[in-house]
Amino acid sequence: MERKQERLATPWAAGVAGVVFAVLMAAAIVLMRIALPAGGDDATVDAGQRSAVRTALALLPFAGIAFLWFMGALREQAGEGEDQFFSTVFLGSGLVFVATLFGAAAAAGTVLDESQQHPPFGRDFAYALLTTYAMRMAAVFIITTSTIGRRHGALPRPLVALGYLAGLTLLVVGANVPWSELVFPAWALLLSLNILRGRRSARPRPATST
Repeated sequence: MERKQERLATPWAAGVAGVVFAVLMAAAIVLMRIALPAGGDDATVDAGQRSAVRTALALLPFAGIAFLWFMGALREQAGEGEDQFFSTVFLGSGLVFVATLFGAAAAAGTVLDESQQHPPFGRDFAYALLTTYAMRMAAVFIITTSTIGRRHGALPRPLVALGYLAGLTLLVVGANVPWSELVFPAWALLLSLNILRGRRSARPRPATST
């Protein structure tokens, strides 16, 4: 009975963690994009921009934690019948994404140095990690998750098609299109809301006496 209750709670955990990740990740990306526009100069970052960067850097660790929880809950839903190949790619891409995301955050944090008089290495390095590497790992994660959802029949066809489109967008053109990073949290939000809606509709209805 306890194992069954844990399995029933898994979709709720995945949905909530996905929503938390999507909101925190999107907020951090928006703050970073506004405070540190690509191609700017780290030496001209003012107090308001530094405050926005600090807020974004404070949000990212919690976004990463929520993503790990989201990933673990999704994997738990696949159960014992999961495909080992896709499971390995799913897990590996998610972990590399989080590691690269934290690396980008650490690089972005270098612009907070008040005495910095060097070229904008931190900004450029952060954007390279985020747009070139982290988002490509996110693309692999999206495509793998969509494939697993399609094979298990857990995701509706429109969401699977949207996942493939989002993954290919991040994989092929993501680094060249500003603000394309928001595709990942937007997809995670849609997936999480679909999971929560499915769980709500799957709740057993109370028996009615006749």
